[in-house]
This record gives sequence, structure tokens and C-alpha cells, in this order.
Amino acid sequence: MKTPTDSRSKRILVIDDNPAIHEDIRKILTTGDRNADMDEVKAALFGEKPAAVDRYAFEIDSALQGEEGLGKVKAAHECGRPYAMAFVDVRMPPGWDGVETISRIWKSFPDLQVVICTAYSDYSWEEMIQQVGPSDSLLILKKPFDNIEVLQMAHALTEKWALNNQVKHRLNNLDELVAQRTAELEVANQKLKREIAERIQAEQALRLSEERFSKAFKASPIPLAIQSLLEEKFVDANKGFEKLLGYSVAELVERTPAALKIWADPAAEQTMLEKLRKEMTLQNSSARFRNKAGHLLDILLSVEVFELNGAPYLLMIAQDITEQLKLENQLRQAQKMEAVGQLAAGVAHDFNNILTVISGNATLLLEEKPADSSDAKPLQSICAAADRASRLVRQLLTFSRKQITDIRPCQIREAFNSMEDMLPRVIGPQVILNINAQPGLPQIYADASMMETMLMNLAVNARDAMPEGGRLMLTALAVTLEAKDLAAHSEARRGRFVRISVADTGTGIPPEALPRIFEPFFTTKPVGQGTGLGLATVYGIVKQHRGWIDLETAVGKGTTFNIFIPVFESEPAETAPIRNAPEPKPLKKPSETILVVEDEPDLRDLVIQLLQSRGYRILAASSGKQALEQWAQHKDEIQLVLTDMVMPDGLTGRKLAEQLLQESPHLPIIYTSGYSPGTNRPDVDQIDPNSFLGKPYRPAELFEIIHRFLNPVEKAA
Repeated sequence: MKTPTDSRSKRILVIDDNPAIHEDIRKILTTGDRNADMDEVKAALFGEKPAAVDRYAFEIDSALQGEEGLGKVKAAHECGRPYAMAFVDVRMPPGWDGVETISRIWKSFPDLQVVICTAYSDYSWEEMIQQVGPSDSLLILKKPFDNIEVLQMAHALTEKWALNNQVKHRLNNLDELVAQRTAELEVANQKLKREIAERIQAEQALRLSEERFSKAFKASPIPLAIQSLLEEKFVDANKGFEKLLGYSVAELVERTPAALKIWADPAAEQTMLEKLRKEMTLQNSSARFRNKAGHLLDILLSVEVFELNGAPYLLMIAQDITEQLKLENQLRQAQKMEAVGQLAAGVAHDFNNILTVISGNATLLLEEKPADSSDAKPLQSICAAADRASRLVRQLLTFSRKQITDIRPCQIREAFNSMEDMLPRVIGPQVILNINAQPGLPQIYADASMMETMLMNLAVNARDAMPEGGRLMLTALAVTLEAKDLAAHSEARRGRFVRISVADTGTGIPPEALPRIFEPFFTTKPVGQGTGLGLATVYGIVKQHRGWIDLETAVGKGTTFNIFIPVFESEPAETAPIRNAPEPKPLKKPSETILVVEDEPDLRDLVIQLLQSRGYRILAASSGKQALEQWAQHKDEIQLVLTDMVMPDGLTGRKLAEQLLQESPHLPIIYTSGYSPGTNRPDVDQIDPNSFLGKPYRPAELFEIIHRFLNPVEKAA
């Protein structure tokens, strides 16, 4: 059923079996003449004067039977133009009478205003009310009816119907509005309930989070502190932060880092705060803190800004990386020294070839000159200079751990005893010498002469640091290092060691020089007063003995070198040398043929000249490949091979010897090199020292080893 579109409908339905009644009512209600009396009646009834336009035009429809009338009422409602009232006759044979018609209409359309027309009283009022029910929408019009009365009823009931519809419409709107507001309030109420529940849940989560944060904050081993960003005061700190700086929480709270002088550089703190005010976070920034004892600490600092009670605060995470940086610096220094050592070894190797040529040629010329010759003295100076250069090269090789050593179980006390006699003459009377070795020291596995060299170089270095005199102390002490002792030095390890300390009361070492003191040729002394190889040699000796150096120094207060050498536990297994001619047979020929393998042309020419001057027949080769070619042609003639170790074409002296010994197991082979055997170099290791001639060598040393190999019977005799 459609809702009426016209709340002030003037539609009237006449239901009567007499068509004449229809016409009478139509004439009464649709007349165009306006009666002044009617206007007055209307004004009296409704309190209004009629407008100038025709406001009394009714739309009249007719139905001859009650069933037809019900159908028209339904149709009017369905199209949205309902009837406001109906005139219904009481008697309408055949079919429904008026009372039944009204009853049926009101079942579906109770708002319809009805005037029941009757000529005589078929039904009493009580009977009609009993059938249709009590209603204020029912009037009775007696036939014959008065025109004015009909008109009055039409106006009154249509106006009443219109007013009822307006009120009903407004009530419906009010109901809808109330329902809408009720629904909105219900939604708001549900939302409020959810918000309250969420807030309670958030508060519970916040309390739980705060509890967890508090527990994690207090229990964390990482130093943590909370600081106000506005006031810059500490609010709280954990045990790790207390341990880091040495202040208790009570000493930190309500005080600023500036008041406690925690930042080594106050300007760095302000820079950090300014950055945090802009970026709200700081990750892994380097800083330096000063603890309660006044010691400077290297810190890796991370800071986050968070809000607490509406104010900004800082969560500081401070990790002490002082020892880590120290170990990293030591590692970088060790790596640098290793690289410098490799360079020094390479330089020494090439320099040895040059020195051998210089020394050899000078010796040849010197042998040809009379002792009183004017050329003899310059040649002697050349030989002496070559010897000095040779000693420098040996120091370089010692630094780079490429110098041959005589390592055996020994007592450091032996080296100390030698120093007691030697050092006073070296350091002079202005320096007081104290030597103290702990009784019962365990043995170390070392080269005794190198230990003496190490102590001598350290003593000379200490003497130069005390130009006005002072005190020099040499001590030796047995120590056992555990895991807790290893943080002091990156190369430290667990075990038993002899700690050798050389301490002076001299000028100390300036901080800028510390990273370079063990580098070869680095010196702080004036030009001409030092080679820069003293401490470099000490470094090489210590490394060659699998030890390390701890250095303590302060400008104006002196320097202490603590050297750790491992205790001798068991003698290491000897490395089997390359099998050389164990027992060469005596040679019968008065002249022997020697194959000389050397890639350096000047040195090769010198060796050929030297050996030919002694009557040897020489075959020469500049590489391992040429040596194999010479061997293939003259293998039956060659009685000895003199070969360099490091050669081009990938065939080293060691590999050449292996191939030759496979064909002639008793062939005497002498190896030469600027390096030394036993120095962890693949092409020199596993060489029998008795078969090795190190460069630079003198002609006499060359003749002696060749004579020894070619005449084993004389050696045995």
C-alpha cells in the first residue's frame, strides 16, 4: 500500500445504490457559487476566512455497491491519492449494507472519514457502534438531507482527515527521528564501550610494557640511562651504567652530564643534543666519556627520544669499546708490521745479491794488489762497507723473521749474565743498571745470541732516552696467563711464559710516535745518530720466538718493554731436510765440473770468475729450465751443482734439486739465497743448513763449502 502523496486530499467517495443521490451530492459539493453564509459558517467552524480562490472544489467518485466502494478505496490508496471521506447509504440491496461496507473498509483504512446516510432508523446508534466499533470518524446524515449540512460535513471531515494525516505524518517522522537518534546513540554507546575497553586494554598493556621495560632496563648488562631532553638531567640509570662510569644512581639522578664532567668534549654533547632535537635518534655514534676516577673511555653511543608524561626524554645506550679499539689498533699495527716485514725481507734478499757482487769483486781485486798498493786501502774500505751493509741486511732479516736461528732450550739467566759484563761499558757510568732474574726460572726455547742482541738493543735505546742519566732495570719473571689476562694484548694467549722487562726512567715515547716505533728505519733521533733498526730488530726477534711485546710509556716518566717468551715444554720435531748427497764418493779427477745456476747476471759472472780462478770447470745456467738442459747434455761430467733458490719460470732451486736427485741420488748440491732456511718460506724451508750458503758471502766462504763438498775424505780426516 502506497503512502498518500496529498495530505490535504478533497477526494470524496459516494457509495449508494441510488444514482440520483450521487448527482445530488455532486451538485452540492461541486457548485461554483460561493455562498456568503457558507463562508461565515466556515469561518465560525474553522476560524478562517475563505481565500479569494475556490478552496472548496471536491473530487467526487461514485460506487453503487459496498464491494465496489471498497475496491475504489483500495485503488485510490495504491495510486497514492486516497479518499478523505465517504458518504455511505445504509441500505444497498443486494449485497453489503452500509454498516458492513464501513466495517470492511475500516479494517484496511481506519483513517477514512465516513458519513452514513439513512432515511429511517434501520439501526440504532448503539447497534452501528457495536458492529463497526467506537470511532470518531463516523457521522450520521438523515434523509432528506440539507445541502448546508452536507457541505459542512464535507468540509469538516476532509479538514479533519487532513489534520489527522499531518499529525500522523509528524508522529511518524518523530518516531523515525527518535529511532534514528536512538540508533545513533546506540552506535555511540557501543563505540564508547569499545573505546573504554580499548583504553583499559591499552592501559593494561602500557603497565605491562612499563614493567617489562623496567625489568629489562634494570637487568640489562648494557649500560643504559634516561636523561631529560629539556633539563638535560639524569632521571635513572641501570647497574651497567653505574659500573661504566663509577657513579651510583643517587649520584647521577637530578644532575647533568656537564655538572659531572662526563663528556670529555662538552661541545660534542651539545652537538648530540641538537641532532636529537632534529632527528629524534642517534645510532652508533663515537663519543668519549670520563668516569668518576677520571679515566677516559671510548664509547659507542646510541640514543632514542621518547615521551614520558608529555615531556621528551632520552634513552641512552653506552657501550664501552675502549679495549676493543685498543685490540683493533694492535691488530692493525701487527698487520702493518707484517707487511713491512715482507717488504724488508724482499729488499734484503735483493740487496744480498748486490752485496755479494760488490764484496766478491772487491775481494778479487784486493787479492791481486800488493799490501802497500795505493788501491788496496779503497778496496779494503769497499769490503768493510759491504760487511756493514751485510750486518744491516741481517737486522732487516731478523725484523722480518727471515734470519736463520740457532734455537734450543736455554735459560734467560745466561743472557742476563752476559749483559752484566757488557752493558756497563755500553750505557756509561751516568746510568745505574739493575739486573734481577727470578730464581728457578723455567727454560725457554730460544736463540741465546738473539736474546743478547734483543737486550742490547733495548738497553741502547734506553740509554739514548736518558741523556742526563737515570736508571735501567732488567728483570725476568715466570708468569702464567689465564683467559682473564688476554684482553690486554691481541696476541696474548694462555700458558706459561717468561716475562722479560726492560724499564728506564727516560724521556718516554710521545703518543704520535708509538704506532711506528717498531718500523725499520723509523727513528726520533737526529740524523746520523741512529739507523732506526734497533727496535725493529727487537720486534723481529720476539716474533721469531713466538712471543709479543707490551709497552708502557709516559712522556717524562720513562718506558717499560714487557716481552713474553713461551716456556720450553718439549722440543719441537725437526723438519726433515731435502736429501742431499749424504756421502759423495771421493773424486779422482784433479779438476771438477760445477753447474752454476743463478738468475742474477752480475752475480753469476762473479761466481764463474771466482771458481774458474781456482781451476774449476764451469757450466752456467740462468734458470732452472736452462739447468735441466745443461744437465741433459753434461750429466756425466757434473760433480756438483751450486743453485740459487729463487728463480724465474716457476722452477725454484729446491724443485730443480728434487729432479736432479731423482736421477743422481749422490749428487752434491749447494743452495744459495738471500733468505735463510727455517724461516717459513716454502722455497727455502727444509734445506739442510750444512748445504746452504747464505748471501752475501765472501769468496773464501764459497771456496770453503765447495771444497768441503768435493773433498769429504779430507773433512772426515
